Amino acid sequence: MKKIITSAIIGILVLGGLIWLARPNGTNNTASVSATSGGSLVALEANNYDFGSISMAAGKVKHSFKIKNTSEEVVTIGKMYTSCMCTTASLMIAGKQFGPIGMPGHGAIPSINQTINPNEEATVEVVFDPAAHGPAGVGRIERSVTLENNTGKPVLLMLAAMVTP
Repeated sequence: MKKIITSAIIGILVLGGLIWLARPNGTNNTASVSATSGGSLVALEANNYDFGSISMAAGKVKHSFKIKNTSEEVVTIGKMYTSCMCTTASLMIAGKQFGPIGMPGHGAIPSINQTINPNEEATVEVVFDPAAHGPAGVGRIERSVTLENNTGKPVLLMLAAMVTP
């Protein structure tokens, strides 16, 4: 009986720790990251977008996020990748496009190593294919795009949708 109670307590502590690690870092919709060096990269307007109800039959949907270096230092985006193979992202900066880039393990994730100068903006265009998972892919989805950069903390852009047949 003592072993069962001890196991249950350990399980609850582990579950609580996992929930704590997965929690959002605040309630603000602006994705801002800062490093001790003062570098800051933010998503303008919001770091999340909800397509609402979308149909698999209607095909791919896309959304563009604007990001901006709000610091006085250059920020370098090293890598960018998505959370699922049904989603790709492209970075547009200074008239150049990098991508589309997808999920690690489903193709190479190249190093981008592109700089965003102070007060400069860039665009991350995200494409979601609601039919990628077939008939099992209906219902609420949430996907993300991660931008690793030299500030020490990645920028996370989130997409959501209610997928219908």
